[in-house]
Amino acid sequence: MVNFTPLPALLGGVLIGLSAAFLLYAKGRIAGISGIAGGVVYPESKDDISWRLVFIAGLVLGGFIYQASGLGVGVDHIQAMVSTPLLVMGGLLVGIGTQIGTGCTSGHGICGLARRSPRSLVATLCFMASAIVTVYLTRHLMGVV
Repeated sequence: MVNFTPLPALLGGVLIGLSAAFLLYAKGRIAGISGIAGGVVYPESKDDISWRLVFIAGLVLGGFIYQASGLGVGVDHIQAMVSTPLLVMGGLLVGIGTQIGTGCTSGHGICGLARRSPRSLVATLCFMASAIVTVYLTRHLMGVV
């Protein structure tokens, strides 16, 4: 496991907050990633796609820039501890969960809590409780570290 590095974590948090605030100011939209990605697949209008694609491209490009800066962990050091089909199944379950919960961790946990939304508080508490149970089950009952 990689040691905690507070400076990159702080920088990342500040950039996430700034990007969420900028999107809210510029477009009047919440930076909920599942909603942004879903809007690319099922757009409300043709004009609604371009900003979403730019936002998603920025996420991908940001990862490459961080990696190129030398601050990030090399991709060659990251190893999946489960098979590709399990990763795909996990991704599908997360997607289904964001639809059921009407939003994702970024929309509820970052933007919703900042707006003091009671619905987002409940959703975030459910996300966290599910994460705690999942970590407990995978580490202690299934033996995955």
